[in-house]
Formats: sequence, structure tokens, C-alpha cells
Amino acid sequence: MSDLAQQSFNHRPSPLASAAMRGVRWPQPGVATLGLLAALALGYLALPLVNLLWVEPWADVPAALSDPLAIGAFETSLAGATVSTALIAVGAIPLAYALARWRFPLRSVVTLLVYTPLVFPAVVSGIVQLLVYGPYGVIGGFFAAHGYELDTTFAGVVLAQTFVAAPFAIVAARAAFEAVPTATEDVAATLGASGWRIFWTVSLPQASGGVVAGLILTWLRALGEFGATAVLAYHPYTLPVYIYVQLTGLGTPAALPLALLALGASVVAISLAQLVTARSRIPGAGGAGRLGGRLSRTPA
Repeated sequence: MSDLAQQSFNHRPSPLASAAMRGVRWPQPGVATLGLLAALALGYLALPLVNLLWVEPWADVPAALSDPLAIGAFETSLAGATVSTALIAVGAIPLAYALARWRFPLRSVVTLLVYTPLVFPAVVSGIVQLLVYGPYGVIGGFFAAHGYELDTTFAGVVLAQTFVAAPFAIVAARAAFEAVPTATEDVAATLGASGWRIFWTVSLPQASGGVVAGLILTWLRALGEFGATAVLAYHPYTLPVYIYVQLTGLGTPAALPLALLALGASVVAISLAQLVTARSRIPGAGGAGRLGGRLSRTPA
């Protein structure tokens, strides 16, 4: 082989370079591995849901969903999740703001208490609440002595849902507040705004997207709560508890239409949370002019 031919052979582009010159983009080996792993994870998550739609006895769905017990269980879940989320919002948002902005003694202990219900087995969450709100508990005993047992009423459902779902709202709101630039709050403080006023007119509006998305996920978690609810307040039936009753009493076919109902509610709630998150923005310090106008229009 001549020197010229040898030089031409040594400088021949690689297959990937040739493909790039032709406009074909091949993924790098590492990227292809990541894509494969991502596809496997997605398939693992999607397969049970797709299979549910495949094996669903669609002819039985209208009759199953028109069952008065099923309707009542779904209504109980909707009402309980809504009430518990409203109660959570009242306390979770201020607590999240305190954890995001304040430094105080035992802050790490408070954070630990917030995260504990996330890792508790659901049944254990029900047990620890039963010891407090049951007929012989510290609080439940008082109500039982006056003829109202919390563990057999709608109040018990709300208590169980609130305990397990509250951390979702606190964690999401805390992250949203931590993402708000402190510069905007400092500007408000220099303009003479009180801490209360800064929270309502500066911090909360900027963090509202994350806060609302967290509350939607909190509502969804409360809607799907089973373990704690089954221990603390088996009656009235919620949708997850009624699905379990149908599954253990009549078998899988009887529970499939109700599972489809739960899936539909989950898809709607998650889609709404994604929409809120996508539309939320956290402005930078350049919004100081708008901040001053907002403060001037808001009473102290």
C-alpha cells in the first residue's frame, strides 16, 4: 500500500462520524444504556395499568359502578379527601414556610416528625391513631363518653386520611418556599412590610404553583388511603376499603370495575397537578417593581 493510500486509510472517519456527516444521529453508547434502563422502568410501571384496561370486564362496569354501596364509598372518599386536604392546608402551609425560612431549636426533630408518616406502614399509622382517637384513647375517650365515637364515623375517615397525607403537602410547600428568592422578601422588608404581610403578598404568591400541586397530590393520597382508614374507621366504607371488601368477598372480577374508577380519579388529579406545576413560575429579583406595587395596594 502506498504512503498516500495508507494516509487516506488512517484518516477514514469512523461509522459514527460518517453517520453524523450524513445527518444521521446515533445515540452514544452511554446514552443508549440510560434510555434502555428508562424504558425498562417505564414498562414496569405501565404494564400493570395497561393490563388492567386489557382484562377489565367492560360489560360489568356500568352495573358495578351504579351499585349504591360503591357510589357511597366513592362519595365518602371524595368528601373525606376534600375535607382532610382543606384541614391540612390550614396548618401545613405555615409549617412548611417555617421550615423553609426559620432557624429554630429542634428544627431537625420537627422535620423528622413530618417525614415519619411517609415511612410508617399504613397499618401502624392506623394503630397509633386508634390509641389516641379510639373509644379508649386520650381524645376519642372524651367523645365516646358523650355518645360520639370517632372511630366509627366520617370523622375517623378524615383523621386517618389527614395523618398519612399531610407530609405530602408539607414537603411540597417547603420545597416551593425554598425556591422563592429571598431577595424579594428582603425588598418587602425594606419597604416596611411585616412578616405576616410578606408571607401573604410575596412568599405565598410566588410559591403558589408548588403549594397547589402539593395539595392536589395530598388530596390524591388521601383519596387512596386504605391501611390507616381500615384500622381507625372501617365504617363508613371508603373506596379503597370497599374495593378490599369486594376483593376478599367476591374475588378479583368484582373489584376490577372499582379499580378502574380509582385509576380514573388518579389520572385526573395527577394531570391537574402537572398542569399547575407547568404553569407556575418563580420570578427573580427583577420583579421588585411589581412587588412594590403589590405591597402598596395591600393593607398592612
